Amino acid sequence: MKRLFLLLLAMTIAIMPVIAQDAAVVAEDVLATDDAGDVYEVEEVIQLELEPAEEDEVEVFNIYTEKWATDNHYAPSGWMGDYGDIQIDDNCRLNPHESKTCLKVKYSGKKSQNAGWIGIFWQNPPNNWGDQMGGYDLSDYSKLTFWARGDKGGEVIAEFKVGGIGGMYSDSDSTAISQLVLTPEWKQYEIDLTDLDLSYISGGFCFTASSTDNPEGFVIYLDDIRYEK
Repeated sequence: MKRLFLLLLAMTIAIMPVIAQDAAVVAEDVLATDDAGDVYEVEEVIQLELEPAEEDEVEVFNIYTEKWATDNHYAPSGWMGDYGDIQIDDNCRLNPHESKTCLKVKYSGKKSQNAGWIGIFWQNPPNNWGDQMGGYDLSDYSKLTFWARGDKGGEVIAEFKVGGIGGMYSDSDSTAISQLVLTPEWKQYEIDLTDLDLSYISGGFCFTASSTDNPEGFVIYLDDIRYEK
């Protein structure tokens, strides 16, 4: 009788249907008795229902979250105007918005190239002014958000921008928000991307500022720059 019970159990296990992806099978030793009252161990197969994995609440495409983040995209390589007046530190640890680091941009206001303004484009690949392919398809995203603050407050940014790279492989669209005055506290800003053609964007982020608005230059901080759906 004992042998018959074990044979039937083995056959049941062998013909069990394939279990769906939201379940798991585990085996454990349990005690059983036969008709004669003898106790022995058998392996019982147990099906456990698993909770489905939760999806991220916000799907994002990051430009910068912190220095060594593996999911950062684009590089702040496109220095413009009085580029000799620019210093950038992408590993600044002075009061970041989140995580351990933020971006620090220092503008001296010296007009090294006699342009009277500066700007930085975040590009892909680095130093791509439209002479090579490298744009991302960002069509699924509806806005770009970022956090910014000034070292003292009152720093004037002429524009924060998405897209705008020209050349043979030009960006498919561009848009900007203009004349923003920063505060010493972190503040989040948003660029609406609704109805834009974002099928090819190699200039993922940009800002410009003028010496007229900032005659003494400035120090500003940026953090958590990302596209959101």
